[in-house]
Amino acid sequence: MYKNLTIAAILGGIAVVLGAFGAHALKTRLAPEALESFETAVRYQIFHALLLLLVNMFAEFTNKEKNRISYFLIAGILLFSGSIYLIYLANVPAIAIWFVTPLGGMLLIMGWSLLAYRFLKKVIKS
Repeated sequence: MYKNLTIAAILGGIAVVLGAFGAHALKTRLAPEALESFETAVRYQIFHALLLLLVNMFAEFTNKEKNRISYFLIAGILLFSGSIYLIYLANVPAIAIWFVTPLGGMLLIMGWSLLAYRFLKKVIKS
């Protein structure tokens, strides 16, 4: 559990740093559409880092449930936001990693779906 909380805190901190970097350093270097994509990556990262914190602090989930949901969310953040960062910060051509961003999005959706399933399962039990 603390491993997941640590990862969530690190991902949240990185999102803040990248958000500030985007707002200041990239504002003059990227086209408005590119900056908007970068900001989307930052936004998704911070929202999902917060979700990771909540999932791993929720006392009614078992460690197995927390880990399973966390793995989907962490992988989704890394692939979704990470691929966008690579495109705009490392000048990786989007065509080279076109499949990574939607794959990351699918992993985030799977994390949310698993979270909903776990809550629904608990509702049915009570």
